[in-house]
Amino acid sequence: MTDFLFPKLHKEGYRFLAIAAVITFILLLISNFFGIISFILTIWVYYFFRDPERFPINDENYLVSPADGVISQITETNGPIELGLEGKKYTRVSIFMNAFNCHVNRIPSSGKINKIFYKKGKYINASLDKASDENERNYVKMTNSKGDDLILVQIAGLIARRIVCEIKENDETVQGDRFGIIRFGSRVDLYFENYQLMVQQHQKTIGGETIIAKKK
Repeated sequence: MTDFLFPKLHKEGYRFLAIAAVITFILLLISNFFGIISFILTIWVYYFFRDPERFPINDENYLVSPADGVISQITETNGPIELGLEGKKYTRVSIFMNAFNCHVNRIPSSGKINKIFYKKGKYINASLDKASDENERNYVKMTNSKGDDLILVQIAGLIARRIVCEIKENDETVQGDRFGIIRFGSRVDLYFENYQLMVQQHQKTIGGETIIAKKK
């Protein structure tokens, strides 16, 4: 219950929370009305950067969701050209995170990080399909314990201005591990093959817990 009401704060949030708290204090000295509004916004900042514990299935036959949010699109597509995978076909599940979702990103399956590639881009609405090719984004390619390649793409959104990736190449990761955060509205794409899809479009997801696909 305590973790639900007062979840742990991600380290990226401390600076923003401190700034919001100082502004709230100053405004309360000037105006109760604006001070209360600022206090409400401070609470929102805290919950935006929340980093609650999650409990993955811990079964490598399944892929868990890399993010909280809503599945905005499911499609069969070529792999990212940035990783040299444009000749391979993947299932891509896109998860859109609004301003009220937890924005901490998680590893869908235990394995090894092979490549990380960051690309500058635009900041159009992350729910649009073209955001996969035009927005600022960070690619994470990994091989899981089953020998399957998985690709995670952190995509900045309309007001997102920083993608944080907390892993590096050759890291060994565990299903449900935190691997980054995207500030202020964004999307995460998960590419995979050889797995049977177990979700549908518009379904809500919980990062690290919702099962996205099952090994064929």
